Amino acid sequence: MATQATENITTNSESVQDEKKGPLFKEIDADEAVNEATEIESACMNCFKTGVTRLLLTKIPFFKEVVLMSFKCEFCGFENNEIQSASEIQKKGVHIKLEVKSGSDLNRRVVRSDYTSVKIPEVELEIPSQSQKGEITTVEGIIDRTIRGLSQDQDKRRIEHPDAAAAIDAYIERLNDLKSLKTNFTLELDDISGNSFVENPLAPAHDPNCKTTHFTRSKEQDQLLGLYDANEVQEGEKKILKEDKQLLKPIPEGEWTLEDLHGEVLQFQTLCPECRSPCETNMKLTKIPHFKEVVIMATVCDVCGCKTNEVKSGGGIEDKGTRFEVRVDCKEDLTRDVLKSETCNLLIPELDCEVGPSALGGRFTTVEGILTAMKDQIEGNDVMFQDSTDEAFKNRFKGFIEKFEKILSLEMPATLVLDDPAGNSYVQSLSDTDEPDDKLKVTKYVRSYEQNEELGLNDIKTENYEES
Repeated sequence: MATQATENITTNSESVQDEKKGPLFKEIDADEAVNEATEIESACMNCFKTGVTRLLLTKIPFFKEVVLMSFKCEFCGFENNEIQSASEIQKKGVHIKLEVKSGSDLNRRVVRSDYTSVKIPEVELEIPSQSQKGEITTVEGIIDRTIRGLSQDQDKRRIEHPDAAAAIDAYIERLNDLKSLKTNFTLELDDISGNSFVENPLAPAHDPNCKTTHFTRSKEQDQLLGLYDANEVQEGEKKILKEDKQLLKPIPEGEWTLEDLHGEVLQFQTLCPECRSPCETNMKLTKIPHFKEVVIMATVCDVCGCKTNEVKSGGGIEDKGTRFEVRVDCKEDLTRDVLKSETCNLLIPELDCEVGPSALGGRFTTVEGILTAMKDQIEGNDVMFQDSTDEAFKNRFKGFIEKFEKILSLEMPATLVLDDPAGNSYVQSLSDTDEPDDKLKVTKYVRSYEQNEELGLNDIKTENYEES
């Protein structure tokens, strides 16, 4: 089966990369897919003879890196296709809620990881996480797979357990009603790994029928993914190692002061965000004038040449959220310094374009830099549009990019909105007094319960926290 071949992915992919010295994960290309696939002999789970598993490391536009696996046995004809996420486990889990109202919603592509649970409340359907392997499918495909699973052994069940068979037949009829859209319904995906995805057919515009929220995992969910904190790792080491051979050791108090961190550039090993090759990230603590301390990180990949920079807030979450509205209609407006934190949403009302906090990460740049990064990310992931047979779909995307270029060339005025519930973003004022100028509007607001929940604040106890 395909899953038995995954242990060899790393070894084979590294050898292929050493030979070609190119990105490990490439965009999908029909002409090169056959040449890029890796073939591995593996046992057939049907007849137990030797078959072939083909592995393809690729990227899904507007999503992440994945490993596509296809197994076929030439002896019994058994076939099996699977998908596994090859990207890192995300910092937060993801909850996706899709309102299915039309046939186009049924055709939306869905990426599910092994840790994704699926719910359709209208028919009381729930598919637990880790009960099915990850896959690329559609909303209709999820319902079809459920129907196929329920239909198995129905003939035998009608003879031995007629009442149970009749109840299952009635439930299958309810699922078929969903496929024919006799009523609207809701599809909910919960993925603690954060690696699930539902296609937005209106991209790059905002999707009104789909709401995506991120949540902080519990300790039990982290351990289910194999994630442990330093204390848990040390406790485990004490059971198998001597005290002087611990993998993680605490830094003695006073060895690293705040002044040392300000003057030191730290380095640590990481993976390239584009090709997943090993590289180094440089990190430095610095202070932005009229704002606060931040951590700046820069990565350069020697394999594919990718260069990235990321900024994380060095302080805590502010008491209130902050919303910046910047009017862009002259060259001076493009030069404003902008600090976008990793909790900040970006919005351009004139284009009906909204970018979530995790899309661009945290970065310290200018208004022009933010707009260029938004355009490059959308334009760089347009494989979905170029590969589409829907001409209206491609024309809408082309018109969107043209408007974006007009904004950058100042032919079209626009408003850039930065909405940060954590209050850790910053936009430079061009006035001499450092107060907001005529083209900059700053609004402080009280966060909603949902925003506090996403930031993990609702469960924090700041008073009498030592009490149980």
